[in-house]
Amino acid sequence: MLTIGTLSKKTGTKVQTIRYYEQIGVMNEPGRSAGGQRRYFEKDLDRLAFIRHSRQLGFSLESIRELLDLSDNPSRSCADADVIARRQLTQVERRIKGLQALKKELKRMVTECEGNSVAECKIIEVLRDHSECLTEHQNIDVELA
Repeated sequence: MLTIGTLSKKTGTKVQTIRYYEQIGVMNEPGRSAGGQRRYFEKDLDRLAFIRHSRQLGFSLESIRELLDLSDNPSRSCADADVIARRQLTQVERRIKGLQALKKELKRMVTECEGNSVAECKIIEVLRDHSECLTEHQNIDVELA
């Protein structure tokens, strides 16, 4: 049996995140020791690794929930997993397109900045007035944080 700390170290997932996954139901509520410590099995480690890898690939928690449901029912058709993965691919392609537009605009701003005073700074000018932008990027859903 594994402690939450061991599970955290083996998967690179913060303890608080593991608890959160339990609260929202993507991780099963673990058994407890006589002292009340959470105790996990290898299947819990596998499930958390699945969740973590899915998050690294950008899947939403709702999509992960759907994929876990499929994984828990191996006799179901793989077509459902394909739909979820294709939906994620479409979102990633959209983000890449948005990032390319942002890159183009940022490069242009930097290139056009002559390094004089702030009063003549192209970067400040463009950031102040969106109409100075040459690319369409205001409606692009790109999370960078």
